[in-house]
Amino acid sequence: MLLSPEISAQTLGAVAPEVSSNFMDVSSLLIDHHLDPEVGARMAAAMLRINPEIAQDIGAIIDIAKKKNARIVEDFFADIPEGRLKDTALAIISAWYTGVVENSANAEVFAFETALMYQPTHDVMTIPTYAISGPNGWNAEAPALGDMPTF
Repeated sequence: MLLSPEISAQTLGAVAPEVSSNFMDVSSLLIDHHLDPEVGARMAAAMLRINPEIAQDIGAIIDIAKKKNARIVEDFFADIPEGRLKDTALAIISAWYTGVVENSANAEVFAFETALMYQPTHDVMTIPTYAISGPNGWNAEAPALGDMPTF
């Protein structure tokens, strides 16, 4: 199920601003790409719904990064202890790339077109969709029909 931003906000509920801000901070440390804050807010809400303790994990990961003066993931990822904190860090990375926060047949998709896994080939490949022109292609104005061929 692909959630629109309006529906997902209603479905997932609001996220406390500090959780959303910390989520974007830790995401920026874990992933060296331009990250959409609206997608991040939806992702944080979805992850918080599944794992209410994620806010503490995010704070602990940020503390580890600060102690290492980390600017990129390679600066501190090895220092994240195995277990819950490492699992949370990997879950955040996975969610940004896949557009879902859990691996199940009923997973809610919070980002499809903006999922990072499609960005490296965005200029040469169409994102998988049933719409001919790309995701949400049915909202675009259809191209004008050409003249009917004459025989």
